[in-house]
Amino acid sequence: MAIRAVVFDLFDTLVDLSMLDLPRVEIRGKWIPTTAGRLHEVVAGRANIEFEHFVDALFAVDREFRVSRYEKGLELPTLERFEALAIRLEIAAPELPQELTDTHMGMIRDQVQVPGHHTNVLEALGQRVRLGLCSNFSHSKMALDLLHDSGIAPHLASVIISDAVGIRKPRSEIFESVLAELDVAPAETLHVGDSLSADVAGAARLGIRTVWITRRIPDVSAALAAHDGPEPDHIVADLAEIEGLLDTTYA
Repeated sequence: MAIRAVVFDLFDTLVDLSMLDLPRVEIRGKWIPTTAGRLHEVVAGRANIEFEHFVDALFAVDREFRVSRYEKGLELPTLERFEALAIRLEIAAPELPQELTDTHMGMIRDQVQVPGHHTNVLEALGQRVRLGLCSNFSHSKMALDLLHDSGIAPHLASVIISDAVGIRKPRSEIFESVLAELDVAPAETLHVGDSLSADVAGAARLGIRTVWITRRIPDVSAALAAHDGPEPDHIVADLAEIEGLLDTTYA
């Protein structure tokens, strides 16, 4: 069956995200690149809370949500995470969660790099098939702003972000949302992503053809060996290879 749509993951697929250049902070004896130091500064401006207490509270919130949300494939919006943190810290400042969200997301946004040729690749693909995005991310505004600022947004006929729909990959519902917006069947669709568990396994479960992009994978062989789900239909190192797949495999 011919391919009528190509759907992309966002981070480490359409754009690259590395946290290594975040400020390094010592947490429990280890120096870690993280936003936690800057977030604590925001909190400390409103309450006398030691960094260790702040980190303990943040970790406790994340543990609770790991069980109630992530293990069930449900998204946790960043704002809601920080609302829960403010409650745990007993800080009555209605504007604090939004300020923490803006600080956290601003720092992450600064770590994003957009490969220079990607907009040209999308422009060429968009002349042949419909293009969409299906991404796990906890803050839609940052993702949408990034797509706009990078010049990617005009090439996408559908943008589905887990923060907006409440469901994370690999659950089928988030893939079904993008298929519905693009008005295509699973077998008519290629999904391109860097995660074997979220992108490849999730898409394959619906019968979507899968492309694993390895540009940001340090050890491809090790990642495949550790993966116990379905193997990708295709493996590429660069988005520029997608058009060749349409020419050779799905012509």
